[in-house]
Amino acid sequence: MSSMKKTTVNVLTGFLGVGKTTALRHLIAQRPQHEKWAIIVNEFGEIGIDGAVLDNGELPIAEIAGGCLCCVAGPQMTVTVANLLRRERPDRLIIEASGLAHAAGLIDELRAEPLGNALEVGAVMTLVDPRQFANNDYFRQPLYRDQVMIADVLLATKCDLADAPTLAAYRDKAAALFPPKSLIAEISDGAADPAWLDAAVQNKSRYRPAVRPGDASGWQSQGWTFAPEAEFSGEALTDLFDRLPQLVDGLVRAKGVFRVLDTWLWLNWIEGQWAANQVAWRRDSRFEVIGSRIDADALEAAIQACVLPAGSGNGA
Repeated sequence: MSSMKKTTVNVLTGFLGVGKTTALRHLIAQRPQHEKWAIIVNEFGEIGIDGAVLDNGELPIAEIAGGCLCCVAGPQMTVTVANLLRRERPDRLIIEASGLAHAAGLIDELRAEPLGNALEVGAVMTLVDPRQFANNDYFRQPLYRDQVMIADVLLATKCDLADAPTLAAYRDKAAALFPPKSLIAEISDGAADPAWLDAAVQNKSRYRPAVRPGDASGWQSQGWTFAPEAEFSGEALTDLFDRLPQLVDGLVRAKGVFRVLDTWLWLNWIEGQWAANQVAWRRDSRFEVIGSRIDADALEAAIQACVLPAGSGNGA
């Protein structure tokens, strides 16, 4: 494989809920038509939501669920990447890492044999919430610091939720990082520019933090899938997502893809707010939450209550 033209691989990383999937959807929509892309999505839980959200039938997308790429899913990642390269021969591979992934370890794996024979590691794009970035408590976490320090392109999202002093602190702190980033920018609605994927890769120390699988968060996840013919009540889903903080202790994230009437909706809960967007996915409905303690039986009863009786056809 070493004699063949190498595939450029870009890693898209960032903490839970910072907007990686939204940014990746935008990158895909703006993809240069002459470039053949492939996508790998890694998620903390066992139920892959992001892959369903991204799947528009145009690009090859593979999923790796069940942990961070550099530990739990490491061997699976190597096999998945190798198979995707062999089958699709893409010009560019984009890996959306889990919000709990140690990006430095992933970069090590991509550079090492056998993957390094077929891949050229391009710019690492890290998304940050400026409110978290300006908070030193986040930088004390090895995982968060790893994601920031490994970045070549640093993008601030959710700037509309940050006040002026916080944005100023983000800009000052980002500009002072060493080694300096190739690009520092602020984006809204995930509007990342595909040209940024070709930003220069900075020389930097790559390190693998000494964090064992399961130590990173203390969080747990729970997920469900439903048959494609199952229809959900939009009103019941709205009520469920409003009540999620009362149903899940320490809720940090919830997302799902649901069939409602004649469309499919991506529902995404983060920081006490949730939103819905239409997606092209049609394979099944799926739902996942991440929190500190989950009563799976109670939550399953709540989500099952959103499913309409067969043949009712009323998703309002």
